[in-house]
This record gives sequence, structure tokens and C-alpha cells, in this order.
Amino acid sequence: PHRTALYEAPPSACWPIVYSPDYNITFMGLEKLHPFDAGKWGKVIEFLKEEKLIADDLIVQAREATDEDLLVVHTRRYLNKLKWSFVVATITEIPPVAFLPNFVVQRRVLKPLRTQTGGTIMAGKLALDRGWAINVGGGFHHCSSDKGGGFCAYADITLAIKFLFERVQGVSKATIIDLDAHQGNGHERDFMDDHRVYIMDVYNRYIYPGDGFAKRAIKRKVELEWGTEDTEYLQKVHTHVEGALNELKPDIIVYNAGTDILDGDPLGGLAISPQGIVKRDEVVFKAARSRRIPILMVTSGGYQKKTARIIADSILNLHNLGLIG
Repeated sequence: PHRTALYEAPPSACWPIVYSPDYNITFMGLEKLHPFDAGKWGKVIEFLKEEKLIADDLIVQAREATDEDLLVVHTRRYLNKLKWSFVVATITEIPPVAFLPNFVVQRRVLKPLRTQTGGTIMAGKLALDRGWAINVGGGFHHCSSDKGGGFCAYADITLAIKFLFERVQGVSKATIIDLDAHQGNGHERDFMDDHRVYIMDVYNRYIYPGDGFAKRAIKRKVELEWGTEDTEYLQKVHTHVEGALNELKPDIIVYNAGTDILDGDPLGGLAISPQGIVKRDEVVFKAARSRRIPILMVTSGGYQKKTARIIADSILNLHNLGLIG
């Protein structure tokens, strides 16, 4: 494997919570043209600092993934395509980006996404070392090795798992638990014929991306109806998480914890309450921690201003229950 800065051990006093101020996308208000709150990651950290859970010097500072890091999964051809602003505009669903010089797009749009991707790779190693890790960003589950989409330009979930397979002895099986409201077609395409990776995906069956080919990679597929509410949702998540982990005990769980399942989300189409989201994360962490399986959580989609507070509340709840700490 190539030399990488992403696996350097952080100070032992740091919590395995990975973040960088570089995650947040701000550029002349253009980021507001997408329903995504492009500053939500910083808000999560602010809430956690207000609650005295963490301080700046206790957070692991994410590093930007280099081209060499990205080439572990991505094709050179795909990375070259990102040098065209109109390609990035299509992937991020922000049409005016097409008219910006690419050096500006690289710095203001892609660098934040590369830093979040580096954060996910770093958190994969931290999860193995500490038993759990949370990247406050990442979860770009619509991107595969040669194609981006749905605001996802880099395949951070695939990268984190491939890095572990390549670099950490004894890691040969991974389970992805994808609970974002959308189907995770990126990692599904990447791991289509890879029997080392078990994918469970719970999503609204009627929304983007509706990728029939990618669905063939899902070992445990739970397709939800419009407006699914807490009781049914939590029962399904609990049953299938337990079932998935009983079927195969992985060396690592990558948990894609999208908050776009929240009632009122403009893209998710489900009706889960804030308390339901906190409970969902608890269910997944309990299942992992009781089996002593390292877990990496990424925050993925969530398109309302409220979602940052809910993610912070969920992390506080995991801490209060002794599931992280």
C-alpha cells in the first residue's frame, strides 16, 4: 500500500470523533441552492461543545484525502472528470457551479468533500483501535469508483473498508448498515461481487436513486413506504440489524446514519420523529457494542435545519448510555 497520512495515530487523549472546520461548504450563498445544509457538520460540533461533551483539542482533526488515497478505489479517469466544473455541478446538483472556474470548485466544493472522505478513512482505523468512531461528516453513499451523484463526489464508505482490508491484519469481513432514507447504490456497485462485504439497506423504495442493478448487492433489503412512522420503522431496524449481525459477525460495521428519515424532510419522504432517530442510533450501537464489533458511524443525508441538533442529541444519548466514551 502507498504511504498515507490518514492512518497516523492521533493523541491518545482525543475522542474518536473526527471533524475539521474544512467540512463546511460556504461560497457566496451558492450552497443554499441545494436543500442540504452545507454547514450542518460545524453546528453538530458546536452543540457538543455547548454540552461540554468535547472540546477542540479532544477532536481528531480530519485530513484531506490525497489523489493517491482516492485511487485506492476511484479510477484515474473519474478523478480527471472532476476537473470539469459542469461534472461537479451535476454531481452536487447545484447548476451554477458549472460556470465557476475549476480551481474555485476544487477549493470551495471538492476540498470539503475530500476532507470528509479523509475523515471517514481515519475513523475506520480509529474504530478498530477504540471500538467505535464517529465521523461528523461523510456517508457519500451514491458515489462508486467511477461515478458520482446525489451530492456524493467520493466513495468514502468503500474507501474506508478497502483501506482496512489492505492495511489492517485480521480485517477480512465488513458489514454496511445503511439507514439513510435513500438506497446506498454507490457502495453497492463497488462491492457487487465482493463476498467479504455484507450490505443491509433500509430506504424509501420510491425515491432517488432507484438503482435496480445496485440492489443485487444488498444482502438484507428493507424497502419502506411513503410516510413510514417510528413504531414500524424501529421494529424493522431492530429485527434486521440483529438478523444481519447474527448471520455474519463482521470485523467492522460501517453505519450510515442519515437523518433524512426525519418527518418533513424534503427528499426522504419518511415520517420519523427526532426521538425515533436517537433511538435508531441507540439500537445500532447496542447491537454492535454488545457483540464487541467495532463500529464507524458517518452522518450522511439530512436536509432540514433541525438535523444538526438531532445528530448532537443522538451522540449525547450514546454517551449517557455508556455506548461511547
